Amino acid sequence: MAKKRSLSRSRFNALPKLRPWIRRIGLGILAALGLLIVIYSVVTPPITPYMLAERARLGEISHQTVDMDDIAPVMARSVVAAEDANFCRHWGFDMRAIRSAVAEGSNRGASTLSQQVAKNVFLWQGRSWVRKALEAVLTPAVELVWTKRHLLEVYLNVAEFGEGIFGVQAAAQHYFRVDAADLSPSQAARLAAILPDPKRRDPIRPTKFVDGRARAAASGAATIRADGRSQCFEG
Repeated sequence: MAKKRSLSRSRFNALPKLRPWIRRIGLGILAALGLLIVIYSVVTPPITPYMLAERARLGEISHQTVDMDDIAPVMARSVVAAEDANFCRHWGFDMRAIRSAVAEGSNRGASTLSQQVAKNVFLWQGRSWVRKALEAVLTPAVELVWTKRHLLEVYLNVAEFGEGIFGVQAAAQHYFRVDAADLSPSQAARLAAILPDPKRRDPIRPTKFVDGRARAAASGAATIRADGRSQCFEG
């Protein structure tokens, strides 16, 4: 018993010595993330932590980075319409969607494209308060440093569109045998419809649910173009 108390006391006494190192490590991590945010404001991330994990699990992945100019504009509009219709009007968090989700007792529809980019590019998958807290810090920082057009370009290049399929270029080639620049409105809507659950949804053989989402994405893409909610990424 005395030995256990002695060990417990030793650990307690060691905490003050460890705190400066913990603080330095924490500040170092934040500084590294800040540097990456600045670098990635002009360069699209070549790979993400989730891609690395999937490559280790699957052996290989399909991914090819393309510029926004090489992505069909209707694809960008379809994804925004399906995932974050107010993308051009918020600063990283859609407070209206969050309040609505809280009122409904779920978090469905509350995550913006900006939050998804912060998570996909800098953090890990899964749900935890630590990851959510970091995401809450990184999202406004990304919004502050990156343009909306670049943010959407990064999202379209790192989003998962199927098992081992990352980015809209790989998705367009895999499912439709065309480049991202040549996607038709219906093809773009189908790709947008499988988000954010691409491993269980198929744009080639869509279920009734996915087909409904595709129609909604196509309609929404036309709507946000008409009412100006696509201006921030279409120039």
